Amino acid sequence: MMKYRRFGRTELQMPLFSCGGMRYQFLSKDIPRWMIPTYNQQNLEAVIQKAINVGICHLETARDYGTSEIQLGRILPRLTRDKIIVQTKVMPQENPPEFRQIVERSLSNLKLDHIDLLGIHGINTPELLEYTLRSGGCLDIARQLQQQGKVRFIGFSTHAPTPLIKRTIETGQFDYLNLHWYYINQDNWSAVEMAQQHDMGVFIISPTDKGGHLYNPSAKLSELCAPLSPMVFNDLFCLSHPQVHTLSLGASKVSDFDEHLKVLPLLDRAEEILPTILNNLKQEAIATLGDDWYHHWHVGLPTPEETPNQINIPVILWLRNLWLAYDMIEYAQARYNLLGNGGHWFGGQQAVGVADLDLSDCLKESPYQDIIPQLLADTHQKLAGKATKRLSKQLRLSSLINRN
Repeated sequence: MMKYRRFGRTELQMPLFSCGGMRYQFLSKDIPRWMIPTYNQQNLEAVIQKAINVGICHLETARDYGTSEIQLGRILPRLTRDKIIVQTKVMPQENPPEFRQIVERSLSNLKLDHIDLLGIHGINTPELLEYTLRSGGCLDIARQLQQQGKVRFIGFSTHAPTPLIKRTIETGQFDYLNLHWYYINQDNWSAVEMAQQHDMGVFIISPTDKGGHLYNPSAKLSELCAPLSPMVFNDLFCLSHPQVHTLSLGASKVSDFDEHLKVLPLLDRAEEILPTILNNLKQEAIATLGDDWYHHWHVGLPTPEETPNQINIPVILWLRNLWLAYDMIEYAQARYNLLGNGGHWFGGQQAVGVADLDLSDCLKESPYQDIIPQLLADTHQKLAGKATKRLSKQLRLSSLINRN
């Protein structure tokens, strides 16, 4: 049976899993409704009905998710409106009237007279935050829509560095946030804690895909997480923290719910189950990487903006750790090859030509300044391959198996 948590000051009772809308749509770009195949629409509607049947009443999408909104608009009017929580997200615009037009288009696509949760989508840079907060900007437009009854609560989604996330939270202007936080990437924990202090709802983005491609884990990771699957372990790890209210479950087909739902009867036993698995993962990482590196590799690392050629040293070394410690080579390659192609959603560059660069100044605070350049070169040689684009920018058919 689904369990629910209070979603911060919205007072909404949020299911522990949300039905994310990036992966069941037909295409990641807009096309006329008549071009959407019947089989795809039927699959999407089956996914939504499955979500409702298991108690997942939060349906989350975005204007940037191609046909997702317009396809949802064919089933949402048939659902009991006060029994569902609908969220869409719209990117901040330099021109505020354009932001209003896009929100209105989302309402039209969804066939709704109001959105429960409107997210400012992708506050990833100071410039986008400024577009949002300036007088007469996107947040003011969202407030006007709220006064008109078209929006109930306003939040934001982010892939930004932690300091910018916390700066956005500190404004006190938002009811909730969508952010990344899961076992393999806990950098944003201080932002999660700050959100709790501001009584904000906390939605975790893509804990299964961005959290390690856990639908296709390495044999080593599976062994370390036993007796749980890596997916169930990660869900349990996240939900064992009461500061987290809901995890995105991006189903592309009905069966994608099944593994996630296994965590529900385990929640009351998290303190019994998790310590052994957490220790297994930690000890394996220490044995592989070395105790000193495990505890201090991140100390004194520069941001991409502080690094020649904007090389994203922290992310590259993090991916190296995952590849070596847990055999997560496929995940590491996919994320590495997004560097340089992810824009402000996944910033920084690969370690191309690092041997010809002088990194001594930007690494002067790192205890590993002497060895990091060679580690970067080795990692580039291992992981570099075909350039990867953000998932929402790829054309894809829902018949392909894509899971969040």
